[in-house]
Amino acid sequence: METIIISLGGSLIVPDEIDFIFLKKFRNLILKYLKKEKRFFIISGGGKIARNYQKSARKITKIAKEDIDWIGIHGTRINAHLLRTIFRNYAYPKIITNPQKIKKEIKEKIIIAGGWKPGWSTDFVATKLAQAYKAKIVINLSNISFVFNKDPKKYKDAKPLEKINWRDFRKIVGNKWNPGANLPFDPIASKLAEKLKLKVIVLKGNDLKNVDNFLSNKIFKGTTIEENKQKF
Repeated sequence: METIIISLGGSLIVPDEIDFIFLKKFRNLILKYLKKEKRFFIISGGGKIARNYQKSARKITKIAKEDIDWIGIHGTRINAHLLRTIFRNYAYPKIITNPQKIKKEIKEKIIIAGGWKPGWSTDFVATKLAQAYKAKIVINLSNISFVFNKDPKKYKDAKPLEKINWRDFRKIVGNKWNPGANLPFDPIASKLAEKLKLKVIVLKGNDLKNVDNFLSNKIFKGTTIEENKQKF
């Protein structure tokens, strides 16, 4: 059975309000591939729920970085419980919150995870699960279609990249993780992914036809991050 790791951006689950239309379509897509002998680890981001709580705390008093991180982590976990609920008949009954303490043999074909601890994003959890289950690919679903060579919100001449190696990608995202940071794939996870020689595919998550194309080994639109001796 092929193991597929999906880091599901919180911006897709809760862009402003919970996007139940997206979640219904996402559920149907995942169930389609269960019939094709695939198993999914789905790691939930925090989205607006996490950011609204973090923003509110900062307005009230000075908040320690660790506490801001914990607020975000619990945001990911409530979203994870939502996902486990909509996949109830197919999913492992517990939310994975520590990727280092999981059963090697899980019979269910869907396993849901949330945030772990301060300093580590859900991208890092996805990478640790890929390491534990020897998966070679992590699919990162977010609200962007491509990784850009620089922040497109700041620079009009930013260019989308179809392929990039880990060294160049890490130059773009840097080396430090900040709670609530909005990056294509977080710096700490990227460092581990490079070490593990993982391939990360960045796709626009609400374009589920495109996600379907990738899962079906068809032509897709997105960014592939991997190590390659050949220059892209």
